[in-house]
Amino acid sequence: MSDVMSFTFSDTIAGTVSRHDPVGRAFGLVTADGREFEISLAGDPSAELLRNLQEPYVDASGHIDDMLEAGRFLFVYGVFYPEGSPPRFEAKRLIFMDGKAAEFRFEEKNWWVDQLEKIAGFYRQAQFGEGPVDFAGYRTEIRLGGEKTTSHVQETDTISRLVYGMASAFLLTGDETYLEVAEQGTEYLREHMRFVDHDEDVIYWYHGLSVNGDTEKKLFTSEFGDDYHAIPMYEQIYALAGPVQTYRITGDPRIRRDADATVRLFDRFFLDREQGGYFSHVDPILMSPDHESLGENRERKNWNSVGDHAPAYLINLYLATGDRRYADMLEYTFDTIVERFPDDTHSPFVQERFHRDWSHDTTHGWQQNRAVVGHNLKIAWNLMRMHTLRPKDSYLGLATAIGDTMPAVGSDRQRGGWYDVVERVKDAGQEAHHFAWHDRKAWWQQEQAILAYLILHGLTGREDFLRDARRAEAFYNAFFLDHDEGAVYFNVLASGLPYLLGTERLKGSHSMSMYHSAELCYLGAVYNNLLISGRPMDFWFKPHPDGFPGRVLRVAPDLLPAGRVRITEVEIDGSPHDDYDAQALTVRLPETPRQVKVRVRLTPEQAS
Repeated sequence: MSDVMSFTFSDTIAGTVSRHDPVGRAFGLVTADGREFEISLAGDPSAELLRNLQEPYVDASGHIDDMLEAGRFLFVYGVFYPEGSPPRFEAKRLIFMDGKAAEFRFEEKNWWVDQLEKIAGFYRQAQFGEGPVDFAGYRTEIRLGGEKTTSHVQETDTISRLVYGMASAFLLTGDETYLEVAEQGTEYLREHMRFVDHDEDVIYWYHGLSVNGDTEKKLFTSEFGDDYHAIPMYEQIYALAGPVQTYRITGDPRIRRDADATVRLFDRFFLDREQGGYFSHVDPILMSPDHESLGENRERKNWNSVGDHAPAYLINLYLATGDRRYADMLEYTFDTIVERFPDDTHSPFVQERFHRDWSHDTTHGWQQNRAVVGHNLKIAWNLMRMHTLRPKDSYLGLATAIGDTMPAVGSDRQRGGWYDVVERVKDAGQEAHHFAWHDRKAWWQQEQAILAYLILHGLTGREDFLRDARRAEAFYNAFFLDHDEGAVYFNVLASGLPYLLGTERLKGSHSMSMYHSAELCYLGAVYNNLLISGRPMDFWFKPHPDGFPGRVLRVAPDLLPAGRVRITEVEIDGSPHDDYDAQALTVRLPETPRQVKVRVRLTPEQAS
């Protein structure tokens, strides 16, 4: 029996051009793992330039031979044919990253800003149409093209995530269309999803509302399968994401009070004062983590309950206030991660689920002994952020170790992109960590890879981290942007083709609501411009007159190394304003009875 394949199949190859034979109509392409593929151009493939959302298609088919320069990175989609050894790969579609060989369009100054503006426009239209912003009509589920489904459950976290995205869009553009959505969404959360427990001096956030006509039914416990009839920590955490991002802009003191009361909830009912960390769930009646009603969530801790505080709200709350209490809480969570999560003796992936005593929980629900690739990358990204606030060798060491390890075990070295869930441990004889269910790639895991490698490069200067960041950015921008309907796809196949079945067809769901795509755009712009390319950026704020204490507006866009950027220009309501501390990244606001609009220009020191 022949060992040569006897069937054709289509696939994608990502790599750099090694050689080009225009006479023989072929070129060599070297993938991330060092393999060289012979690519045939005999099938007269089409070619295009990478484009951002709502940009027109740019055909480059007539320039293929001119553009196949050695060292250029590109994607090739084509067909493997069985004849020959190695099998022949015939190109059908080429995607070039830029018209110039050494450049990548996603590193343009406004690439991520423009992308966020288009995503915000999509969700604003999908939820509210051309009319006024009215969250009574908000729906969690949004179809591929932006239409609402018949589901009438308004989930607190998805509203909060939409608010986060709109607030981020205002921060980068100053467009008050998006701030209006953020402020009204925050107000809707406070009025409809918030429960103030005066006896305990804490705030809980409902899972959501079941809406039927004019009737609202508040859903106190989670309706999501893994967390059914419990209060999961991550839902309380993400209820703060949007309001706190809005607080950075407005300084609304009510948001600060809500955030503080929710943090007290975490410390009062979720914190394990004996063995450290935070429990993942509590019983809704007794507010206890050890009640039998919790089932497999009883006395458990996980990545979300310990690690999600930082990216969801806590870093942003610290940026807005400078309050040492939040820095201390950040340090506590990151110290816990460094101490408890690595599992070097068994797996290159971190451990994500634990019993109360921190023994590993490898039988829980869907996760079992599996790794979520994006969680590993998220840890590296956020450790680097924390390292700029309170530098520790342990933070830098774990972050760089993850950055060194993950490409070989969590990324697709042929096609580009990052995988979803894999087995944490290989069985005997296995060369790679097997997929838990599929080899599809989710949008949010690409975000974690991009941000992790951008900040790893930005803070260490290592060129291999920049290479990995660029490969991740390239795959995301080539395959996740929906140029037909708008916004971004939930999942793509390994080859990059959109996967449009079930809930993964939706643009709005329990899992998707603008948060990750907006966070990527916001911090992708910050890291590319301020940490890597040395280009100034403008940020926008609209503080309330009774907002920030002492009328001090803190404008740091993220946790960045001290002295890396400074304020070079401030305008208030369009007029120059010179009362600011350039190095401390603070602006003293004028006394006024109304909201003012503030534009702040931040400039990297190396760009001065």
